[in-house]
Amino acid sequence: MRRLLFLVLRCCLAAWGVGIVHAGTVQLPQSGQTQCYDTNGSVIACSGTGQDGAKRMGVTWPNPRFTVSGDCVTDNLTGLIWVKSPDSTLRTWNGAVSHANGLDLCGYTDWRLPNINELRSLVHSGYNEESCGVASCVYMSDWLNSKGFSNVQSDFYWSSTTDAVSTGGAWFVSMWYGGVNGYDKANGYYVWPVRGGQ
Repeated sequence: MRRLLFLVLRCCLAAWGVGIVHAGTVQLPQSGQTQCYDTNGSVIACSGTGQDGAKRMGVTWPNPRFTVSGDCVTDNLTGLIWVKSPDSTLRTWNGAVSHANGLDLCGYTDWRLPNINELRSLVHSGYNEESCGVASCVYMSDWLNSKGFSNVQSDFYWSSTTDAVSTGGAWFVSMWYGGVNGYDKANGYYVWPVRGGQ
């Protein structure tokens, strides 16, 4: 009976021009973390833990992850093109949007402030597991600066995404440790313009 009702409903929806939507597959990237940790933060063997460092689920990162071309860097994982050396000026959110929209660099004028997902895509959850020269990377910015970027600050960067709960605020990403949060748009944070995407 239930099957017959479904077929009748599907037939009627099709006659009305309404299609049936099926869930697709989203290709999320790996976090980049390769080690596993106990509750005290000590490195442990990954086998059998079920942790991210053991499973490494998601799309494998390309090698190299980033390609530098003049003053621009292409992320070979996302296809986004980033400013190689974001400036060191703190701006309000409105100032950040205006700055990014007005940029003319690498022969392109379609620069913009990244949305929160795009900005978050730069975060490497295992940055401290990698080498930045002779020592481990201390901050997320150290890892990014070692991959072809320069002048990335260990601080907060604005996204173009407004906080839906508190629309006087917007989302940002910390390039100190990779955290995501929202804060008042009148606050001064850094700007990292991007272009490309869909």
